[in-house]
Amino acid sequence: MTTLEFDRDFRAVPGVVDQVSVLVRRVLCNNPGPFTFTGTSSFIVGRGQVAIIDPGPDDVAHFAALLAAVRGETVSHVLVTHSHTDHSPLAARLKVATGAITVGFGPVVSREDTGLRLDASIDHAFKPDLRMGHGETVEGAGWTLQAVFTPGHMSNHLCFALQEEKVLFTGDHVMAWSTSVIAPPDGNMAQYMASLRLLLERDEDIYLPAHGPSRRDPKPLVRGLLAHREMREAAILNRIREGDRTIAEIVRAIYADVDPKLRGAAALSTLAHVEHLIEQGRVDRRDGVYKTAKT
Repeated sequence: MTTLEFDRDFRAVPGVVDQVSVLVRRVLCNNPGPFTFTGTSSFIVGRGQVAIIDPGPDDVAHFAALLAAVRGETVSHVLVTHSHTDHSPLAARLKVATGAITVGFGPVVSREDTGLRLDASIDHAFKPDLRMGHGETVEGAGWTLQAVFTPGHMSNHLCFALQEEKVLFTGDHVMAWSTSVIAPPDGNMAQYMASLRLLLERDEDIYLPAHGPSRRDPKPLVRGLLAHREMREAAILNRIREGDRTIAEIVRAIYADVDPKLRGAAALSTLAHVEHLIEQGRVDRRDGVYKTAKT
């Protein structure tokens, strides 16, 4: 993970409703950490009849704060960008409490286990009532949310475009405080980079990530994330050419100064890059080690 320049005036307070725009309110969960920054932001869209995006972890205080924020209103939809445990578990409680429809791309399809793991895990219990595909919409009183399929960070990752305000809720796909962790087996670097390029074709003015501050004029950030990944991949390929044969060796060389808490994430992102290099025919895995492909 690489720290980026961001709005350092971002001072969201857990449990406090923050009016982000005419149609959007934010409620921050008190779950800070190396992968969540100050915590998970849940967004409330609309007035009267509302949608909640990324309800967050199964946290009692956050659940109470969200219910207090929408008191007297009807929650028609609870939308989930992806099913990591800091994003989706509270959807089940909110469905029971409000009668809302849960919305997402769908559950994760199991893939081969890599043996490498992050502390943050997948919420395998999340199964949305409504599965949205790319370009499909849900609507409420005065708001329309369109699904933008952005796999990479997870295979079921969606962003949601609020068409009335040209806002994109980016989940963990694009964040202004850090690069996204791409963690195989479910994370996929080729998909992630393709999903970044997809955003460059769109015209949203503001990104609202699930962690950290908003980002206005977001395309330079997206281009920067792509360039960062391309440079990182080139560095990894060079390490393999120089004789590094395992993920651990590559990580020691490239991430020598990284916080030890982030070493697991670094190893997973390195693996994702190596898998992408294998897909491109530039690297082979032979006898359990990585080598540059013979041409």
